[in-house]
Amino acid sequence: MIADWDMILRLIVAALLGSVVGVERERLLWAAGLRTHMLVCVGACLFMIVSAYGFSTVLGPHVVLDPSRVAAQVVTGVGFLGAGSIIMRNEVVKGLTTAASLWAVAAVGLAVGGGLYVAASAATAIILIILAGVKPLEERWKNGRYRTELRFTAAHGAISLGALERALGWRAERVKQLLVQPRAGADTDEVVLTLGRLSPRDVDEMIQSLSRMPSVSNMTETRRPFSSDDEAPVSV
Repeated sequence: MIADWDMILRLIVAALLGSVVGVERERLLWAAGLRTHMLVCVGACLFMIVSAYGFSTVLGPHVVLDPSRVAAQVVTGVGFLGAGSIIMRNEVVKGLTTAASLWAVAAVGLAVGGGLYVAASAATAIILIILAGVKPLEERWKNGRYRTELRFTAAHGAISLGALERALGWRAERVKQLLVQPRAGADTDEVVLTLGRLSPRDVDEMIQSLSRMPSVSNMTETRRPFSSDDEAPVSV
């Protein structure tokens, strides 16, 4: 059995480490912010202490307990909090990162409860780097991608999903919307092709592939930076 001061110290350390991650989430105004992350970390720490030391008084020659059983339930039990932080808005899933941070903070709490201070501190630092440090790199990568709308004229019935797959290859997977409208008094169709997140080079190669189709002409391009709102799936 550990000393009372050691148990209190572990709970305090868990609260402090949980607050470090919680501040980063609070800064972005997520529902699971400072207090939520602190509570998850302290709760997981307490579960670990109870699991490891709470049943020492009932141990005997005929009583054998697995000290990891209570702690193991935290891994799955904290999932309901993560699920509560995940929302869907305009068919776009939000909150996955916050759910993952709650799950990771629970692991930090278990480590502190087990007395693994170095591992818990290192994990907290790594989690913070992932949440705050990697995000600018991710945003820079996203800003280099574009959502593109291509408009062109094609012979009536010449453009279909199968024709696009043959012309574009794997890039056909980036087609978010295909709109074909027959032109009045002509044997041609007005085609609007909306592409998902692609680099300028990929878009240029797709334009070249489409331009090589014998029925395609009068192609125009509208390109704008990709945003998170563009992640919603669009029927094709």
